[in-house]
Amino acid sequence: MNKATDMLVERLAGRAPTVALVLGSGLGGLVDEVADPVRIAYAELPGFPQSGVTGHAGEVVAGDFNGVPVLMLAGRAHYYEHANAAAMRPALEILQGIGITTLMLTNAAGSLEPTMPPGSVMLITDHINFSGSNPLVGEPSDRRFVGLTQAYDSDMRAALERAAQATGTPLHKGVYMWFSGPSFETPAEIRMARIVGANAVGMSTVPEVILARFLGLRVAACSVITNLAAGMTGGELSHQETKDMAPLGGARLAAILREAIGEF
Repeated sequence: MNKATDMLVERLAGRAPTVALVLGSGLGGLVDEVADPVRIAYAELPGFPQSGVTGHAGEVVAGDFNGVPVLMLAGRAHYYEHANAAAMRPALEILQGIGITTLMLTNAAGSLEPTMPPGSVMLITDHINFSGSNPLVGEPSDRRFVGLTQAYDSDMRAALERAAQATGTPLHKGVYMWFSGPSFETPAEIRMARIVGANAVGMSTVPEVILARFLGLRVAACSVITNLAAGMTGGELSHQETKDMAPLGGARLAAILREAIGEF
């Protein structure tokens, strides 16, 4: 871990970002907006988790985003790839080790609301962990008992809402439900998710929120809606649909992030 942290500090060459963004499926194009970028492949950082999902580039990109020093993770490791809910723990510990204090998470998700169609952006206000796992299982210290009443930072959420209003970008709000994946949910599971209060479903982000709070990082998250969930349209779901639709909502989320990044 220390070797990877030291290597990252060396490659950053004096850059000292305090804000990091994790870019989900189809959102990797945001790294192209980083000025004077330093790019480091995950494979170059010892212990850094690898992602084998198409649409996840697998690189760290550091530089200025709309005038603010940031570090972006283009892609993430998922529970369904590694059977390990803590797959992103080494990456987040490395970020903490170089001085990151604020984490902005993004993902692609399925909507449970007909009024929140593909191309929409949803600010996550809370989550439901339906995966049956937790990234802190096996953590030996009492720090594992992390409070999540205020998991999603209220100041960051307010900044994102102000940015959406300032840019005229519609921003939905709702609860994200984490399923383990990699298979998509069934129509019956979606009906259940709606009953218990979910507004969107996906296969990531929740472990990172838990880990971020464990590490003392401020965190917020947004979903780009790529599809209506199983059983809502009569059609079958696919990862190709996710990749095809994510850039549409991704452009809207990018507009919000450009405006909000200075307030993080």
